[in-house]
Amino acid sequence: MRWNLRMKAAEQGIWKSTEMRRRLADAGLEISAGKMSALWTGIPTTIRLDDLDIICDVLDCTPSDLLIREPEKVAALRPQREQAPAAAVGAAPPRLGRNRTAPPA
Repeated sequence: MRWNLRMKAAEQGIWKSTEMRRRLADAGLEISAGKMSALWTGIPTTIRLDDLDIICDVLDCTPSDLLIREPEKVAALRPQREQAPAAAVGAAPPRLGRNRTAPPA
């Protein structure tokens, strides 16, 4: 996911995190300077849904405007599967998980 807060803020004429913090406070969301800096400059690891709702209200946007999917990154993390040989048609299906072995017999 890509965090798009600064772009959406810029579209509303908000160019500084202090201005965004003031507008959030006016809307009822008090954010510390440190937390605002983290939201403004990076990708938040967590965000409360109530906070996200207020941010969207202030920026007149939806959560999907702030959280942009990056399917190519997901695809890059997916393990590559080898092509099964034609003789293995009747073989057991591949196991899901992290390289787990079969249980003992």
